[in-house]
Amino acid sequence: MALRKYIIERDIPEVGTFEREQLREAAARSNEVLQQLGPEIQWVESYVAGDKTFCVYLARDEDIIRQHAEISGFPATKVTEISKMIDPTTAA
Repeated sequence: MALRKYIIERDIPEVGTFEREQLREAAARSNEVLQQLGPEIQWVESYVAGDKTFCVYLARDEDIIRQHAEISGFPATKVTEISKMIDPTTAA
C-alpha cells in the first residue's frame, strides 16, 4: 500500500517557547507511538510556531493519524491530505 502525504496542524499552547529538552521528549513520545502503530505511518518533519505545530506525515489514511494523536496525546486539530506539491522550479 502506498502511503499518502498529510499536513497535521496541532494546537499546543506555547509550544513555540518549549526548550530543546521539552521538544526532545515530545519527539521521543511520538516515536514510541509510531513504533507501536507500525510501518503504515511515518513522521517526516514538523515546524514549530507560536501555539501550533505543523507536521508532515506519510500515512495509509487519516484514521491512523488520528489514532497516533489519541495515543500520543498530541492533538490533530486539522488533518489535510496533500494532493500536489509546487516549488520555485514549477515555474520553469
